[in-house]
This record gives sequence, C-alpha cells and structure tokens, in this order.
Amino acid sequence: MKKILVLLLMVSSLAYAQTPKLDKDIAEKLSILPLHCMDKEYPNKTAHTINSETDAKLTPSQLHPGFYGCFDWHSSVHGHWMLVHLLKTFPNIKNKAEITAKLNRTFTVENMQVEADYFKKYELAKIFERTYGWAWLLKLDQELLEWNDPQAQKWHAALQPLTQQILELWKAYLPKQTYPNRTGVHGNTAFALVFALDWARATNDKVFEVQLMDKAKTFYLDNEKTPAYMEPDGADFFSPSLEIADLMRRVLIKEDFVKWLDKFYEERSIKRISDMPVVSDLSDYQTVHLVGLSFTRAWCMKGVAAQLPNKHPLKKHFEATANHFLANALPLIFKGNYGGDHWLASFAVYALSQK
Repeated sequence: MKKILVLLLMVSSLAYAQTPKLDKDIAEKLSILPLHCMDKEYPNKTAHTINSETDAKLTPSQLHPGFYGCFDWHSSVHGHWMLVHLLKTFPNIKNKAEITAKLNRTFTVENMQVEADYFKKYELAKIFERTYGWAWLLKLDQELLEWNDPQAQKWHAALQPLTQQILELWKAYLPKQTYPNRTGVHGNTAFALVFALDWARATNDKVFEVQLMDKAKTFYLDNEKTPAYMEPDGADFFSPSLEIADLMRRVLIKEDFVKWLDKFYEERSIKRISDMPVVSDLSDYQTVHLVGLSFTRAWCMKGVAAQLPNKHPLKKHFEATANHFLANALPLIFKGNYGGDHWLASFAVYALSQK
C-alpha cells in the first residue's frame, strides 16, 4: 500500500479544487429533468415479457401506472426518489408545487396496488427489475420513511403494497443466489446489496440485514487483488470493484475493513479507477452510461474514504478524485439528449448527497 502514496502526487492539484455541492440552485436545475420525463411515455423500454396477444397490446402506463415514464421503470423509480430527496432537503425549492403535484399523482393506493400486482400477475414478472430496480424502490421507501412530514408519511403508506411485494421477492431470491453479478451495469449485485442493507437497517429488519451481510461475506470477503485495472467496460455506469468496497465498508468493522481493502486493491487498479472516464458520444444511449460512472465512482470513493483512518494513503486520494469526477460530470448532464436526461440527474443528486 505504500506504493499508492505515489498516486497522491498525480492528484495533489485536485485537493485544492472546489468541492461540488448540492445547493438550491443545482437542485432546481436537476429537478427539471425527471419532472419533464415522468409523464413522458414514449420512447419506452418496458422490459415486459409478453405472455399473450392481449397483454402484448398493453401500453407502459397500463402496465405501470405509477412508474411508466422516464424511458424505463427503474429510472422512473429513482427519479421519484430524487424529487422526494430534493423536496425534503430544500422545502422551499422553486418548483415545490410542481414536484408535490407529481408525487401526489404517483403515490396513490390504487397505483401502487397495480404496481405490486404486476409481480403476481405474470410468472416471469418475478424477475422483473431484479435486483437493480428493487434496490432503487427500497431506497425510495427509505427516503419517505425517514422524512418526518405528514405528506411524506401519506406517500409512504401508499407505497407499501409495492415495497412489501419487492421485499417478499428479494427474501425468496437471496438464498438462491449462488453467485454475484460483477458487471458494471444494472445487474451488479454489490450495488443492490448496498441499498438493501441501508433499507434493512433503517427499518430495523434484522432478519433481512443478517441475510444480506452473510451473502456479502460469502461473495466478497475472500476477494483479493481485484482486477479493477481492466475497468471499465464500454457502457459501464458502475465500477464493479468500488461497488464491492462500498458494500464491505457497511459489513465490516473499520479495522477489518481497512485490512480487507489493503488486500483488495493493487496499485495498478487504484490508478485505473482514478482515471476520468472518456465519453466519446453523449448522444449515444449506451456510451452516456460512462457519465454515470463518474457519479457512482464518486459516491463510492467518498463512502470508502469516510471509513479510512486519516493516515491511510487512499483517504485523501479518494476524496480528491471523487470531487474531480463530480466537477467533470455535472456539466455533461445538460449537454446530451434523452439517453442521459431520463436518469443522470438522480445519480448526480445521490453522489452530491453523500458525505
């Protein structure tokens, strides 16, 4: 790990850069993006498995009356999480009335019951959005749960049929999941376990928490010299290695986490995940994923750095690199097309909200 000290010289100038902040101005600009797409039904990637000629004709809003916009179900879900988070953080945000009206239209008992029933109506729906969309749904539920506000409590109550359905599916699936998904896109297991573990602790679901921690240790505790020097793939919006580190910091006590991390990363891998992702085409729906990679790397690095002792060589490096990623990626959100507009703002808000 001493060799990594050399890397600090490469980013020393970054340490003095202004740290990007989630202020009211940025919040208002970012909030416009999901608001503009939550009722935009087309284009739409439903991911629905057609079971008959009848349901082949169902529109996205008929399948999912709550979360049909923003191109796909999971993006609509985390777009709703973002609006809840911003409204909670900035109660006097300029477009408060518009945000509140949209959330009121979505979070009805009727809408959420149809959303929950979808997973029961079709046999193959049991794997719908597993586990990326499930994770964001629990993050949305947690955000509402932790907001001491009468209106938020009403929205949270309406969401419960869907939350409980997702929870039931996840608890049934987790013991059967033999191997983790280590890709840099939606299926990534470590990312999903992070959000699920956060939810389990927020709701005091001890049984689920133990299940999740046991699975995390089974998958990742013995991992050493992770090949992060091969990251990223061409359409990654997750760093597979950093997602694992972000999970294990939640699972292990600080002392054990530091020992684990020192074995997990080699110098060449640290260097690779610190390089700025090159985004060659912001208009390409897959290539633009790499803008999201900057945000997820940033939130993972900030989280890992917070768990490291002050003298650890990666602490300041990760803090500085996270800020560099955020500063570079934020302007790109507004320079692409619908391929980034429908989801990137949520990632930016989550990354900026992590301390």
